[in-house]
Amino acid sequence: MRQWFLSVEKEPRPGPWNMAADEYLFHLAEERPPLTFLRFYRWIRPTVSLGYYQDAGRVVDADFCAEHGIDIVRRPTGGKLVLHDREVTYSIASSDSEVFTETLRGSYRMISRALLRGLELMGVKASMAETSPQAYVKGDMPCFAHPARDEVEAGGKKIIGSAQKRTGGVFLQHGSIPLESNRELLAGAAGPAGEGPSRGVGMTSIMEELGRPVEFDQAVEFFVQGFLDVFGVSFDLFNPSPLDLKLIDALEKERYASPEFTFLRRPAGR
Repeated sequence: MRQWFLSVEKEPRPGPWNMAADEYLFHLAEERPPLTFLRFYRWIRPTVSLGYYQDAGRVVDADFCAEHGIDIVRRPTGGKLVLHDREVTYSIASSDSEVFTETLRGSYRMISRALLRGLELMGVKASMAETSPQAYVKGDMPCFAHPARDEVEAGGKKIIGSAQKRTGGVFLQHGSIPLESNRELLAGAAGPAGEGPSRGVGMTSIMEELGRPVEFDQAVEFFVQGFLDVFGVSFDLFNPSPLDLKLIDALEKERYASPEFTFLRRPAGR
């Protein structure tokens, strides 16, 4: 039986630290194959995350975010703008090519099956989306405007939005699982891109689907079980060492807390 490392972070963290921690686990997996890390976390403040290649000036209203206490970070993964607020965030970093396929779509679908199993255990009826609307694929609207192919939807609305970074057989995938929706805040943060048909009508949340609130810890338990059921692995708890934390802090300061990195018009390829 394969062993994965599991991290469930009880305390919310700032957005730049969360992104630095995810990238750090990607590098650990890359350096010591075959390793897999599964992490669940949340955010200390509402935070907009931008896809790595997005032009911040086109997709986020920085003035609105400043006025409403919303932080802005850039992710190491691609995809579109996400508002992280009242959610479970997951990440998985792996260099185990025997478990995961070496294609983005193949690993994406495997992870979606585990997330679907977690929702099923929770009582949410969900499925994988079959297609992506072309206007969504080519446009600047937020991630939760529409379900994309192989993402998780409930009743035709996106309930989990994910993005992946891949280097050969090593990848990082992370995603947002709203416990509750805040469509007005999302629309305001996304500025013109958040208006019209993309104004949150394509999104849903666990509370909306179940008709009752679900707490972070409770939801995480279901998702952990979903990964156990689908992948048949066992978990060792990952407790970052002082050196791990020092390196995460350095990456946060150098990159993800840097306005220059966050607001670059279009970062160079990696």
